[in-house]
Amino acid sequence: MKTQHYLTILFTFFLISVHGQDTLKHKINNIIDDWHNAASKADFNAYFNLMTEDAVFIGTDASENWQLEEFKTFCKPYFENGKAWSFNALQRNVYLNKSENLAWFDELLDTQMEICRGSGVMELTNDGWKVKHYVLSITIPNPDVKQVVRIKQEADSIYKEKLLNKTE
Repeated sequence: MKTQHYLTILFTFFLISVHGQDTLKHKINNIIDDWHNAASKADFNAYFNLMTEDAVFIGTDASENWQLEEFKTFCKPYFENGKAWSFNALQRNVYLNKSENLAWFDELLDTQMEICRGSGVMELTNDGWKVKHYVLSITIPNPDVKQVVRIKQEADSIYKEKLLNKTE
């Protein structure tokens, strides 16, 4: 009887834990949606208030590795003109560490560039969950990769040369 009682208690804690993680993942999912919605509404403050002070945004261009202040400067004219970007999640997976203070996610997005992939890291701060790191990629169907490589080959060659000369 005692063993059954302990198993019942253990199972109950397990269910509470799983339910708690699902609820937290749902909350994080909503925050990511809010972040994307702020951009679609060109709400500069709402968008950047959902990012950590040391946030990084990696864009689709090889040169786009934005630290937060640089990213704000780059984005400001778009937001001021009322035209930032519009990303709507088609699919998203959210994962949590054991301490439930760090989350990472991947998503497929409907965008003006057609389907893109986003992935990021969320951190629980004193002000709530915020985007710490985000990577945006344009998806390329596998049968079209050779054609896309040909299109970008010249620009990539120039950028590679620039990067190689920078490190010497």
